[in-house]
Amino acid sequence: MIHPIFTDPLLAAELNRYARTKQIPRDTIMMSPGDEVLFVPVVLKGVLRIVRQNDEGREVFLYHLYPGQSCAMAINCCQGRKKSSIKAIVEEDAEIMQVPVNMVDELFKYPEWKAFVNNTYSQRFTELLDVIDLIAFSNMDKQVLHYLQERARAAGTKALYITHQNIADELHTHREAVSRLLRTMEQKNILKLGRNTIELF
Repeated sequence: MIHPIFTDPLLAAELNRYARTKQIPRDTIMMSPGDEVLFVPVVLKGVLRIVRQNDEGREVFLYHLYPGQSCAMAINCCQGRKKSSIKAIVEEDAEIMQVPVNMVDELFKYPEWKAFVNNTYSQRFTELLDVIDLIAFSNMDKQVLHYLQERARAAGTKALYITHQNIADELHTHREAVSRLLRTMEQKNILKLGRNTIELF
């Protein structure tokens, strides 16, 4: 059996035979926009950060993937034989099960795999709606705080080693605006700023 999320012995045996498990270090860019999607990643350990990037290199943070989760974007690309439209970055050292693209549809004969894929689409759709709501209906301070809270959750710590420019890049805004908001949040005792560090309270 490859992973506790797949308890069907026939499904586990098929994955054990054809899927590949790979250790990937922190900060590795696993996938970039325009890359050919050769496998669907299933996170066994660690955390992945999924970012949308346009042709000019501007980025918007979408969501994190935790153990037991997969990327709906990658599944969709595999099924539609499309190239990647997202950037996947290893947030914390990860162990990834790589399900070959030619197996994705074939594995639907197993109810557990079908349920896993459907649940993946449902979870990611909800998260994308949250991102859209933040961008469309929230002030930038809420967007910045949400982003920091999600990064802190992924890292398992309230002390983040991150620059104001990093935040600005992934929220598609200006560094000066981010810096002003962070200083305001510090004055409100929401966080504490250090040299390339931000500690959430």
